[in-house]
Amino acid sequence: MPTVVLQVGAARVTAEVADSRLERSIGLMHRTSLEAGAGMLFVYPQARPLSFWMRNTVLPLSIAFIDSRGTIVRISDMKPRDERHVPSDWPALYALEVPQGWFGSAGVAVGDKVEGLPGPAPE
Repeated sequence: MPTVVLQVGAARVTAEVADSRLERSIGLMHRTSLEAGAGMLFVYPQARPLSFWMRNTVLPLSIAFIDSRGTIVRISDMKPRDERHVPSDWPALYALEVPQGWFGSAGVAVGDKVEGLPGPAPE
């Protein structure tokens, strides 16, 4: 998958870009490691309420839902293999998954801007 370097508040993260239905459906499933400063950016064709779960995902992750203006609208921690849905609560065009706790340790909060985001997904 291609990667993009994102400026998230005062921190940077290198994220794999999942912008097709197939890539978004697989996400970080079955991965056994994720480096600090790395993540996955899920890109959608249009902003809408999003919902994520952790089926077949063994890594503890944190997720930020990002609107079409690049503003973080929600940050949540997710437990490995938890199939409960984590909603965005607001329309979002992007979701950024990183190792759990990364947003907090990087000083990133709801309302922060994310720079370097690609345009909407083609499909």
